[in-house]
Amino acid sequence: MQKNKYWFICLLLGVITISCDSSQVFDEYKSVPDQWDKNNLIEFKVTPPDSINNYNLFVNLRNTEDYKYSNLFLIIELNYPNGKTLKDTLEYDMANPDGTFLGTGFTDVKENKLWYKGYDDPFVFDELGEYTINIQHAMRQNGSVDGIDKLEGITDIGFRIEHSKTN
Repeated sequence: MQKNKYWFICLLLGVITISCDSSQVFDEYKSVPDQWDKNNLIEFKVTPPDSINNYNLFVNLRNTEDYKYSNLFLIIELNYPNGKTLKDTLEYDMANPDGTFLGTGFTDVKENKLWYKGYDDPFVFDELGEYTINIQHAMRQNGSVDGIDKLEGITDIGFRIEHSKTN
């Protein structure tokens, strides 16, 4: 009985910790089955609460030890409600020089919170309506022009919006 009580308390503390994230505006994950195909766009649809406050935008990513690279290239497309599109190719470090993965987690799955917008300049959703965010990988082998068709070791892709502390 003591063991069940311990697990219940841990579960309760986890739920309380997650639900007390007051800076969160949007946080959603999509699973990647087996391997992430280079043509597979991960899409998120977001309707921000306002068009005046500053926000921080993040790509959240979970990877396993099957991920073979020290970095990750992503193409992120932000489509505004009125037709404007921003497209960025970004590089993120995924491992330390000694090969140990960055990110958090006690198991072989590491979770990475990668900056997208808001770290240099405040980001404002300046149009009312629904925004669409498309994320795809743009990985290549060193010395190769062709992209990697199927990227192993990525299990989930997420998108997160937080209130900026510079509001």
